[in-house]
Amino acid sequence: MSKGMKVLSIVGARPQFVKEAIIQKEINKYVDIEETVVHTGQHYDSNMSGVFFDVLNMRKPEYNLGICGKSHGEMTAEMMIELEKVILKEMPDIVILYGDTNSTLAGALVCAKLKVKVAHVEAGLRQEPKDMPEEINRVLTDHVSHYLFVPSQSGIDNLKREGIFEKVFFVGDVMYDVYKEMECSFDDSLLEQLHLRPDNYFVMTLHRDFNVDRKEILESILSEVSRVTKEVPVVFPLHPRTRKKIEEYGLGTYLRKVIVTEPIDYLKLMGLTKHALKIITDSGGYQKEAYFAGKEACVLMPDTSWRELVDCGANVLVDHNNLYETVLMNSNPCMKTGIYGDGHAAEKIIHILHQ
Repeated sequence: MSKGMKVLSIVGARPQFVKEAIIQKEINKYVDIEETVVHTGQHYDSNMSGVFFDVLNMRKPEYNLGICGKSHGEMTAEMMIELEKVILKEMPDIVILYGDTNSTLAGALVCAKLKVKVAHVEAGLRQEPKDMPEEINRVLTDHVSHYLFVPSQSGIDNLKREGIFEKVFFVGDVMYDVYKEMECSFDDSLLEQLHLRPDNYFVMTLHRDFNVDRKEILESILSEVSRVTKEVPVVFPLHPRTRKKIEEYGLGTYLRKVIVTEPIDYLKLMGLTKHALKIITDSGGYQKEAYFAGKEACVLMPDTSWRELVDCGANVLVDHNNLYETVLMNSNPCMKTGIYGDGHAAEKIIHILHQ
């Protein structure tokens, strides 16, 4: 990107706020880069979005589209309509997109139609099932992107298999940048508030459609978790979507012994994570943050885009029917280092765009 260019960054979900925070910090080092931030509103809960602007010292977004709580198609369509208006008004030279959300896909499609260059941060990840919304979003975004910033070697291999060779850069993982940057500020105050002992509790997050949208699967997961709580406490920051489904299906009885909280901001979640025994999650970002903290994640997914963590023995895939046995199994995870770069991914990304 030549000097004096304008960047527009699109965020909408928790991991994207975190990634944008560290990218924004690097952009601020360049006086000749002007950045505009658009928040689609995809995650509307203040604990899941607003706090990141405060905790991670982010600038408030210039635009908040307020689009949330709709079906995938309706949400993506509305985002496209509103993002097109913003992009036509701002006329950026490049749009930075993150990860695999509806916000990501909407931004990618609008840019493709308007012939605006796209930089995809966290490109190249692939996983089963292929009909998973996040997988579709990521694949389509990669195929219209002009810069593909890949967090691990497996991402480069995936893109090559799809015939994508140009403008692919292994820069490392911006989430590792954030972890290193913020580690000294992690807040472990919830241990005392929730009466937890270090290395004697699990943290669980749950939100994927294949886990929460079918009553029998969600009930199976919660039943297994209720069994786990008889042995080890489980802290469960409850995603708004998951809470809604639990109420809709009448499954609240399984949570009687679970330590249920509202969504937790990044610093407090990482404070809990550093002192946890294990992590239970279906979050793409959180299973990786567990690895950064040296904790094994039991990943409630049929596959993971972070396959390298399973292959090296750091994380393990679990099924909703064998969660109890797997979580309580004694393990000694292998924490291979260097998988996600050296903690300078954001610096490398902005340097490449600025050339």
